[in-house]
Amino acid sequence: MKDTLKHRGKRNQLAEILVTKGIEDKAVLAAIRAVPRHLFIDSSFEDHAYQDKAFPIDADQTISQPYTVAFQTSLLHVKPGDRILEIGTGSGYQTAVLLHLKARVYTVERQLSLFKKTSLFFKKMGYRPKKFLFGDGYKGMPEEAPFDGIIVTAGAPEVPKPLLAQLAIGGRLVIPVGVADQTMMVIRRSSERKFERQSCGAFRFVPLLEDKN
Repeated sequence: MKDTLKHRGKRNQLAEILVTKGIEDKAVLAAIRAVPRHLFIDSSFEDHAYQDKAFPIDADQTISQPYTVAFQTSLLHVKPGDRILEIGTGSGYQTAVLLHLKARVYTVERQLSLFKKTSLFFKKMGYRPKKFLFGDGYKGMPEEAPFDGIIVTAGAPEVPKPLLAQLAIGGRLVIPVGVADQTMMVIRRSSERKFERQSCGAFRFVPLLEDKN
């Protein structure tokens, strides 16, 4: 598939829809306009790629609804050069949005089939996260901590303590917390031991799976 003027026009329309839904961050909207979402999904969904909805991908996972991607990214307050840890690479769409914001992205995927497929896709498209690991997202990436932001793209029954420990002071963790339905939480580390929490609405994600071994 190619990225055509028609696709770019649809992305512009999608960004305008997100504005009506409350997305105000101009840098995030520019990323939505720039990243070719249709290339991250099965070609059979191409005609629907710029609708504001989630789609299935490999390993019973989904590519998130564009509004959700834009909303979570806005909550991170990404600045160029920020070190961002992404838990749940999936198709790589969220990764690409973060890279467009000039973040230094570290990303973890626990589904091997997705990890392999997305690794090849990143190389083909020229997307270059600082590190892309196959592993347990609950554990984060302690060897690369601390992070200015951590984004979790799956629903966690509780906030993983290793992720809190890997936040820089002043850093933000954006994570959906809950079982069947989740509440989007922003947790800001204000000091070595103090964390400020904010609830930001109800969402529904695939579950964040923990390696029990």
